[in-house]
Amino acid sequence: MIYGYARVSTDGQSVNAQVTQLEQACAEKIFREVASGAKSDRAQLRRVLEQLDTGDVLLVTRLDRLARSTRDLLNTLAAITDRQAGFRSLGDGWADSTTARGRLMLTVLGGLAEFEREVAGERIRDKIAASRRKGMWMGGWAPFGYAVKDRKLVVVEEDAEIVRGIFKRFTQLGSATALARELAAKGTKNSYGHKLDKGALYKLLSNRVYVGDAVH
Repeated sequence: MIYGYARVSTDGQSVNAQVTQLEQACAEKIFREVASGAKSDRAQLRRVLEQLDTGDVLLVTRLDRLARSTRDLLNTLAAITDRQAGFRSLGDGWADSTTARGRLMLTVLGGLAEFEREVAGERIRDKIAASRRKGMWMGGWAPFGYAVKDRKLVVVEEDAEIVRGIFKRFTQLGSATALARELAAKGTKNSYGHKLDKGALYKLLSNRVYVGDAVH
């Protein structure tokens, strides 16, 4: 069976033109949807995917009617393939999983998307490493400046004495909350001029940090 899927983004638009194209392409049952393409969970799209069976084909007029991002498109195509059905975009001749050429193009698209994800992940890891070297920790300021040496977090020299004192006082008090109040009252700051509030203190105490030869 050939299914059609027509989508517009707002109530002010009409799916009639898409429906006409799908009917001319022999779509036997057409699902109409008014929803943003950015939404991954669309009720009518979910319904048509659930009805697909072996040998069925899902038609759309253009790829952007089905998905707004490469990742969303590939996830939807994977769902179609899992049901042993085919897919075809009327406006994108290469996007046709019912032909060998179309399957090849979609495989290449999947490979490019995977490459894009790996490059993006590598960029994020590089930014995190650079931030740590500058004393930043996972998108926010660390309680104290950290340097990375031999894959270990090492407190920078300017803050080493303060950190030693914090761990010593924590051992004496046995309470991070009490220590946080004490440090707040003293207005303790790191070498970057940032106050050591309760959240920053917990970050410091929960990480294995290297202060000189001592491990905390």
